[in-house]
Amino acid sequence: MSEAIQEIFDDASGHLALGELDEAAALYRKCVEVDPTHFDSWHALSMALLKTDKLKEALGASLQATSLQPNDLLAWTALSQIYVRLGDIPNAEAAKANSRILSLGGKVIR
Repeated sequence: MSEAIQEIFDDASGHLALGELDEAAALYRKCVEVDPTHFDSWHALSMALLKTDKLKEALGASLQATSLQPNDLLAWTALSQIYVRLGDIPNAEAAKANSRILSLGGKVIR
């Protein structure tokens, strides 16, 4: 990760820690604009958006995170939570199944 992205990411995480979710989300968005392959920024963005009830945006960010790192347990867990909040239980269960596979040491093939 570049030094510039690290600095923006750290600032965003500081806002997140203080409960300043909109500010954090704006900075995480800046990170993914600079580097669209930065998994941690997509994942953190999805969580900030979930906490601010921007569910469709959170879903997009979470799907991007799972596509970048399909074997990340927390990314699948977050995706499941977003689907639950959207009322999409079949997709929530599918995401939960992937997180269960990962928790048992398996791999998710995409």
